Amino acid sequence: MKLSKTDSLVENLSTIGLVPLITLKDSHDAVPLAKALAEADTPVAEITFRSGAAIAGMEQIHEKMPEIILLAGTVHEVNMAKNAISAGCSGIVTPALNTKVVKWCIENDVSVIPGIATPTDIECVRELGLRYMKFFPAVAYGGVQTLTSLQAPFPDVSFLPTGGINLDNMISFAKLKNVFAVGGSFPVPNQAYEAHDWDAVTRHCKKMRMILSSALD
Repeated sequence: MKLSKTDSLVENLSTIGLVPLITLKDSHDAVPLAKALAEADTPVAEITFRSGAAIAGMEQIHEKMPEIILLAGTVHEVNMAKNAISAGCSGIVTPALNTKVVKWCIENDVSVIPGIATPTDIECVRELGLRYMKFFPAVAYGGVQTLTSLQAPFPDVSFLPTGGINLDNMISFAKLKNVFAVGGSFPVPNQAYEAHDWDAVTRHCKKMRMILSSALD
């Protein structure tokens, strides 16, 4: 059976296991950052709408580094989703359940991973026909314990936890049966970014991938 666009996207994210969340300070940083991620065998970037450099950065990554799985994060409005897809993103990630954004994505065959925080949110997303969701803010909303508790009532749902994930707790999240990948800003150290030390970004991401791979084998 042919996989849907979202199924294919999630399968690829699951293989990588790590989704770096990036807030660009300058659009000129986009391509060097993407190259650093690719060299670390982490060819995915969730570019957030938390800065004015987002769209230009997305466009540059799409043009120069088309092998990168490009996601748009912190999407609050339909226009943001439209602009992200026009800029070359292959998926939309929302911080919370925004039904207008989710319905637009469904109607336009755009992959979307809606943000949820409660069982009520999950039920609403399931009602829309989706089974992949972002659990945010993960640690603040109970972390591993909450996700473990959600497995029995929602056995057909799989999560991308973000928010408070770091080197110390990422393995405990990644090992959960209902987690397809872990996300956050921790794969790209702010100090390395500020210094434009792209080699340090590569080394750090590569370390994260190796730790995850070893733990999940």
